[in-house]
This record gives sequence, C-alpha cells and structure tokens, in this order.
Amino acid sequence: MALNTTIENGGAKTAFSKQSVIFDDLYANNIIVNYKRDRTRLHFESYLTNKHTILELNAGTGQDAIYFSQKGYRVHATDVSEDMLTKLRQKVEALDLSDAVSCEQISFTDLKTISGQRRFDSIFSNFGGLNCTPELDKVLDSFANLLEPKGIVTLVIMPPFCLWEFLNLFRGRIKLALRRFNAKNGSKAHIEGVHFFCWYYKPAFVIKHLEKDFNLLSLEGLCTVVPPSYMEKFPVKFPRLWQLTKRLEEKVKKKFPFNQTGDYYIITLQKKY
Repeated sequence: MALNTTIENGGAKTAFSKQSVIFDDLYANNIIVNYKRDRTRLHFESYLTNKHTILELNAGTGQDAIYFSQKGYRVHATDVSEDMLTKLRQKVEALDLSDAVSCEQISFTDLKTISGQRRFDSIFSNFGGLNCTPELDKVLDSFANLLEPKGIVTLVIMPPFCLWEFLNLFRGRIKLALRRFNAKNGSKAHIEGVHFFCWYYKPAFVIKHLEKDFNLLSLEGLCTVVPPSYMEKFPVKFPRLWQLTKRLEEKVKKKFPFNQTGDYYIITLQKKY
C-alpha cells in the first residue's frame, strides 16, 4: 500500500523506525511514562465491554495492544512504521496471541482503505501519535464509518499549551517554553537524530470535527500537575512531592483548565448511532 501522507513518508516515519530497536528499553524504567500508560489504560478500559474489538492507531511496538489482548480484547494494531510492527509481531508470536492481535501497516490518514473494510467497537490512539499529522481533521472524519453503533473513541493528544513547559520561560529556556505555539505551521521535533514536525491540537478541535456523529464523554488532563516524562528523575529525587503531584492531578484532571493544559489530554467520545 502506498502511504500518501507527506509527514509520515518523511521524518516522523524514519525517526520512529530507527527508535523501534530501543523503544521498549528506552522507557521501561521511566516512572512517569508508566504512570501515563496506567492512567490511559484505566481511562480507556472504563468504557470497554468484554466483547470490544479495538482499532489501535500508532500502535508502535505493541505495548498497549499486548496489554489489551491479554485482558481479553481483540486488537487490530496499525502503524506507519513497519519496523515498529515487526517488533509487535515478534511479541505476538512469542506470547501466542495471534488469535487476538492482528497488524497492518497503514497511515492513519488512509484509514478508509483499512483491510477488510471492517468496523470496530472502539478506536484508541495513545501518547500523541496523532500529533504527527497536519491532517487530523481527515483522520477524525474517518472514525464514524470505522465504528459500530455506540462505538468509543479514546485519543491521547498533545495540546498547544502545556503548563509545565511554559514554566521553562522563567528559567530562560524560551525555545522549550514556546515550542508548541507554532501549531499552525508545525513545530520541529527530533528523535534518534531525525528531525520532523509536530502539530498541536486543542480539545475543541477534536470535539468540533466529531460533534456531528459523536458525543463527548470525558476530557481529562494528563501530566498537568504531574511533570512531563522527560523529567524522569523527578520521582526519584522528590518521592514525597511525586506522590503529592499524583494526588493533586487526580483531583483536578477533569476540571478546567487542568483538563487541557497538561503534556497531553485524554479525550473520549461515543458514536451517537
């Protein structure tokens, strides 16, 4: 299949393909990453039934796909990087999960051509994978036809304002503090020495593009009070403060403005019909 999205044919695809070799080990011991993953999974699972089939976007090496399949769900894991999917397939084979997990290399802007033209009970995208496209509207427009009636969508997206990052302004780290503000033309990012662009989207953008076919169920901030995962030494250096930030985030995660000023936000919507 020809992958026709410019950004995914370029830097982002190359960067994540290179990182596939070390991806799991790179974040395995990052306490904040594990916190984010646990939060996201708990949120998503609260909307699932035992028979749910999941379409996962930007599945990467399959950490979430494996987790959900071991919980009894069927997962169709997609990613633009064949190298990431190779790692995923190796895990699936090693864990004998071939009946529960299927894989497909496809851009999330090409979802209308997904194999089998099938429908799913839910769509899941974790950790800002959707920030790698300037065409999020095109991705969102494909969701209604991919879902069964009353289907669920849970997306984890990076907003254009992150409180923790903005505070870097007072430390003189101006570039980091303001990097998300150029959302229209894209902001430069790099992984494994490969440069590419990211776009940052407000929750209102997602809600507006899905409001015709979907109802909003939940919106909560992720790493609003808890620091971003690149501050990985924070929980070790400040264990009591770490526990405090988690408790505070739990209290304010669904309240404005904390539900949309974190490193990410988790948004869940349900198909109307």
